[in-house]
Amino acid sequence: MTSNWDLITSSLGPIISGAITGTIPLTLASFVLGLFLALVMALMRISTNKVLSTIARLYISVIRGTPLLVQLFVIFYGLPSIGVKLDPWPSAIIAFSLNVGGYAAEVIRAAILSVPKGQWEAAHMIGMPHVQSLVRIILPQAARVSVPPLSNTFISLVKDTSLASLILVTELFRQAQQVAAFSQEFMILYLEAAVVYWVICLVLSSAQSLLEKRLDRYVAH
Repeated sequence: MTSNWDLITSSLGPIISGAITGTIPLTLASFVLGLFLALVMALMRISTNKVLSTIARLYISVIRGTPLLVQLFVIFYGLPSIGVKLDPWPSAIIAFSLNVGGYAAEVIRAAILSVPKGQWEAAHMIGMPHVQSLVRIILPQAARVSVPPLSNTFISLVKDTSLASLILVTELFRQAQQVAAFSQEFMILYLEAAVVYWVICLVLSSAQSLLEKRLDRYVAH
């Protein structure tokens, strides 16, 4: 029992280091880029321009209809066959961002459409142009509606970053793999990694609740 405890305490440092230097930065970078892409795709999706709408529909369909692992492998292992070679980190960020963009686009689209049409009409009546109405009136209200599903996407992304270990990105799970391979104590180390993921997700869930309360003021009652 003592040896197991010693293994847990000695391995906790490298695993947390993997979370701080790998999992968290990878998650944040991918989510921010993916969220921007999702917003663009959502606006294209609801556009009256059929070309833009079709492009967005196709992108969302492809991303949602293919496994994340396949997307990751296509970018890291597939692109070199056509002369495009990317390092593990950029490959992971691109794959995760594209994946987030595909799923979050539908969340943002639904949130925008959930804002009452009267909000658009009121903004236009006071002379606001369409873009200004979108930025100052519609999107803040849509943000409150989209926080829970987008938070779920963010939390899922934290866990999905473990797939980056398959293309040699050193993050939380890869650190656990390396320690486990050295000690041959796979059960203990993988459970320890699972607990660290769980704690991160608990913190993010608490942050989600605070953000929802902060955004309540933007919702029209």
